[in-house]
Amino acid sequence: MVGLHSVVGILVIAVNVVAALVGLTYYLRRRTPARPYLHLVALGQVVVVAQAAIGLLLLAGDFRATDQLHYLYGGVALAVILSPWKYAPPNARKRLLWFVGASTVAAALGARGYMTGS
Repeated sequence: MVGLHSVVGILVIAVNVVAALVGLTYYLRRRTPARPYLHLVALGQVVVVAQAAIGLLLLAGDFRATDQLHYLYGGVALAVILSPWKYAPPNARKRLLWFVGASTVAAALGARGYMTGS
């Protein structure tokens, strides 16, 4: 299960970096995101939620991270990917920027969490 947590951690970083870069490209070119991009953002959010769920299962099985910051990074990443759904403005362009920012921060927190996990 620890190995799965590591693999999903790499997916969190990779998918969210790609989602942030593609979203930033749409934003800078002033284009409306295509449907595949929306699925990519959703995939990035799903892998963060899956990572948190696996982490909770590991905690229930009495596996602990060596650094307590690992739990903070995971919890904040989960909050960050959910925040645009609540706080992003209705303007489509600004909303896109919120999701780009959330993906960027989730990828960064995933990387930090990965470094503190083992």
